[in-house]
Amino acid sequence: MGETERDGATTPRAPELSDGDAALVEDLLAGNHRALARVITRIENRSPGHRGIVAALHEHTGDADVIGITGAPGAGKSTLVDKLAAAYRDRGDTVGVVAVDPSSPYTGGAVLGDRIRMGSNVGDMDVFFRSMSARGQLGGLSMATADAVKALDAFGKDVVVIETVGAGQNEVDVVRTADTVAVLVQPGSGDDVQTLKAGILEIGDVFVVNKADMDGAERTLAELEEMVHRRESPTKGLDGGHHGFEVPDHPDDGEEDGSRGDGEGDDEAAEWTPEVLRTVANTGEGVAELIETFDAHATHLRESGAIESTKRRRYAEEIRTLVRSDVGALATAAIERRGGIDALADAVRRRETDPYSVAAEIVDPIEECVESDAERVDRDET
Repeated sequence: MGETERDGATTPRAPELSDGDAALVEDLLAGNHRALARVITRIENRSPGHRGIVAALHEHTGDADVIGITGAPGAGKSTLVDKLAAAYRDRGDTVGVVAVDPSSPYTGGAVLGDRIRMGSNVGDMDVFFRSMSARGQLGGLSMATADAVKALDAFGKDVVVIETVGAGQNEVDVVRTADTVAVLVQPGSGDDVQTLKAGILEIGDVFVVNKADMDGAERTLAELEEMVHRRESPTKGLDGGHHGFEVPDHPDDGEEDGSRGDGEGDDEAAEWTPEVLRTVANTGEGVAELIETFDAHATHLRESGAIESTKRRRYAEEIRTLVRSDVGALATAAIERRGGIDALADAVRRRETDPYSVAAEIVDPIEECVESDAERVDRDET
């Protein structure tokens, strides 16, 4: 990626598109479902040219409401997503669904990718369903998932739903991709509710007791309501007010961009109180109320200005992720040029060198390039 001059400042230049990819982008923006499917396949496979496609789509994004559905396996996420899609369609919205499935240890693909989980919406061209591999990423979400959401947004979907793999507290990563996060819990899951304290509790905008017709639903609802109150004011028991919580950022990045409400709209963002609702996904009970709550949260984000800080945080994390990935790829290539990781490990084993020296040999050229670029930027600014 190169750079261009704009108003005296240096601006990164977007990856160039081939003629074929440019035509593919045009077809997607024109509403061609086959083009959408092809683009998401390119994104998931990280095929050559996919970055240029996503970069070209970026300016056409920002209109979709992005909803994350997470929770422990068995909570009924897939059934609820099916009913949500049907309800959104009944009111005239178009829907995109990205279901993040466990990765195959052999191919990296989605183990459950071929299953049919959207039975209520089969044949409806305005519901686009895609099952994707988590590819081992923390929280079950990969960069490919975020890019697929962009493709669905640019295509014109009104609502994009992300259903995560349900890997416990690591699902905190879903908050980096979704505007509104719903955490599903099933009745009688006392241990699961306790686990929420370790991570998922902090990311939920809505908590849902699904399968609420089962025994233990009332107790689970009460436990969640108590936990939400304690989250909002841990030192005041159950008399807590509105919450202003932080989402942990990457451990190496300190506290920068860690807050869900940084910048403009902080005071208003702190006023959202998570709802605790009940649903019976099999029958559709409670789905309408859940959508009303999603709408209320989306309205809150827009009117308070919190959506801007949410986007800023999300894009900051995407930049970090891409930079880490690219630097890692450069380092991997440097390792291969030196005979591969096994050869380097053998040299360390023979006491011919040490891990720190090997790492320095690989990273030093990258560091020199970065420092040289920093000096150039400083000269340009002066």
